[in-house]
Amino acid sequence: MTPLQQARQAAVDARARYRAGLVAPSAGQAPGLTQANMITLPREWAYDFLLFAQRNPQACPVLDVTEPGSYSTFLAEGADLRTDLPAYRVWRDGQLAEEVSDVREHWAQHDDLVSFLIGCSFTFEADLINAGIDVRHISQGCNVPMYRTNKLCRPAGRLHGEMVVSMRPIAAERVADAARITARYPGVHGAPVHVGEPALLGIDDLTRPDFGDAVTLKPGEIPVFWACGVTPQAVVMASKVPFAISHAPGHMFITDIADSYYHV
Repeated sequence: MTPLQQARQAAVDARARYRAGLVAPSAGQAPGLTQANMITLPREWAYDFLLFAQRNPQACPVLDVTEPGSYSTFLAEGADLRTDLPAYRVWRDGQLAEEVSDVREHWAQHDDLVSFLIGCSFTFEADLINAGIDVRHISQGCNVPMYRTNKLCRPAGRLHGEMVVSMRPIAAERVADAARITARYPGVHGAPVHVGEPALLGIDDLTRPDFGDAVTLKPGEIPVFWACGVTPQAVVMASKVPFAISHAPGHMFITDIADSYYHV
């Protein structure tokens, strides 16, 4: 098999493991293939979110939108968005109601759900690693740290809320390299939105992320922040959306699309 065929087989295998009940962060799985965040909303909220994403493309770069009621996507043939992510969150009236590994039961209660697959910064991590830049949550075997910020997104319709960011510690002398590498992936968040000084984003303590796990910040490293596809979950909370399904932070949908597709 070619390297791309091998990667796609790894993606098929990973989705099968998640469908069978494995719950684990997806970072580092099927390297070379794009990963995606997911937010699923009733049809009556879908236009508001599509407009929200259009107005906030760095936080919500849309890779695909499903037809109402559909749980398939062109991003992965034969995949099932109800079962093939490692973990999901179910939201009611802006509150987290459940975290589960299968949402078929919840999906069956609605016949008009629309799913948005949103670019994920996990996609560009292989290029960082290949450039000799340590991706700390992968080397430490944990979930990426994510933080709510004081940076408000542009509202749309009934939706509003703050941007969520992911953080990766980068050696000071490699920050420019990391920014240059990730800027070539605008469809999966692109360049950092902030470098250093977490307090300017309203982040008081890097050891206490709002989502994911804390990672070690070594001497000589600078915290670098990227827009994060968990932003829609912060928006669901702030806007008190009556019902929504999302991926659990760090537990992404692994597509069959090569990372290079989003590289410019």
